[in-house]
Amino acid sequence: MRLLILAIVVTLLLAVTSLFVGVSDVSLDALLSTSPQDRPMQVLLISRIPRTLAIILAGSSMAIAGLVMQMVVRNRFVEPSTAGTTESASLGFLVAAVFVPGWPLMGKMLISAGFALAGTALFLRILRAVPLRDVMLVPLVGIMLGGIIGAVTSFFAYRLELLPSLLAWNMGDFSGILRGRYELLWIGLGCGVFAYLAADRFTVAGMGKDFTTNLGLNYQRVMVLGLVIVSMVSATVLVTAGSIPFLGLIIPNLVSLMVGDNMRRTVPWVAVMGAGFVLACDILGRIVRYPYEIPISVVVGVIGSAMFLFLLLRTRRHAS
Repeated sequence: MRLLILAIVVTLLLAVTSLFVGVSDVSLDALLSTSPQDRPMQVLLISRIPRTLAIILAGSSMAIAGLVMQMVVRNRFVEPSTAGTTESASLGFLVAAVFVPGWPLMGKMLISAGFALAGTALFLRILRAVPLRDVMLVPLVGIMLGGIIGAVTSFFAYRLELLPSLLAWNMGDFSGILRGRYELLWIGLGCGVFAYLAADRFTVAGMGKDFTTNLGLNYQRVMVLGLVIVSMVSATVLVTAGSIPFLGLIIPNLVSLMVGDNMRRTVPWVAVMGAGFVLACDILGRIVRYPYEIPISVVVGVIGSAMFLFLLLRTRRHAS
């Protein structure tokens, strides 16, 4: 419990630091010496606070979504971006942009979530049909499925001259977050709360269908709940800030190494560490090429791929 409180304090310090990092002068002295109508206070209220809240909400919800997906699939190397879920959500957002361009963002997000749900269900259907003799075959199947869906999405975006928009959707970036453009992420927080309330069911479902049924739980209902949570979180983060790769993979694995596999215990850890990790990566991306920014998807992708290789090699070493 003390370590969790320490992690929360570190995350809060990173959040406070994030408020004061940027091109515009938003220092404590400037805030105290100016009126609420002056530029520093307006930048803080309109840009910095919404951006920091968006990072916390997106980081924590995506990490929880990755944990739920790993429990549902029963594989530690699966997350929305390695199971075709993110690519399916992107395809759904493209369909919404083409056929219902005048719909509000909430309507487009629901279409994107529907496609993400269908893509994840297709991934699970393929896993049942393919004999899996190696734990690494599961994410490989997901990456191949995501590649196919991504290629189809890119083809139609090219034919419809929407490739720049597609690249913008898939590039995770919080620089465009302003007040009024991040509130959908609160849906992701609600999904995280549902995941915590149903944590015991997901833990049991992670032990297999027969074990779950013998304990009197409806296995299919737990699976559907998990897929809905993952799809809603993936769609809300995609339409708000873009894709953030590897986040849902590395954070649950690191937490599992620290506190074990009981989901009731790991959900708070995953939420706090997910938010802290994205905050740290965002601050790093804003100061490395100051006054320019490196998109969050690039920073998380570089660090996440290195940590993914570490986890992969560690698993291989333990297996041998």
